[in-house]
Amino acid sequence: MTLEELRKRIDELDRELVELLSERARAAKMVGQLKAASELPVYEPGREKIVYANVRAANKGPLPDIELTHIYERIIDVMRSLQRNELASQRNAQAAAEAAAQGQAAGPGEPEQGKEA
Repeated sequence: MTLEELRKRIDELDRELVELLSERARAAKMVGQLKAASELPVYEPGREKIVYANVRAANKGPLPDIELTHIYERIIDVMRSLQRNELASQRNAQAAAEAAAQGQAAGPGEPEQGKEA
C-alpha cells in the first residue's frame, strides 16, 4: 500500500473508532441513569478491573497490554465523567421539580405591601 492509501485507511478507522466511542458513551450514560436510580456510586473499581482484564484478554497486538490499558484508563475516566454529569443533571432536575411542587402546594402568597394582586 502507498502512504496515501494507508492514511486513507487510518482516517476510515478513526471514523469507526469515533462511532464506537460514541456508542460506548451512550451506553455509559444509560448506566449512569441506572446507577442514579439505584443510588449506586459512579466509581466502581471492581468493574474497572474487569474491563481492563477483558481488554487484555481480547488484545491480539501489536499494542502491548500496558499501552492498551492506558488507553482504556482514559476512556473509562471520560465515561465516568459523563456518568457524573448525568447524575448531576438528574439531581438538578429533581430538585427543580421538587421546588416547583412545593411552590404550587403552598399556593399563591399574599401580595406584597403596596402592590395590588
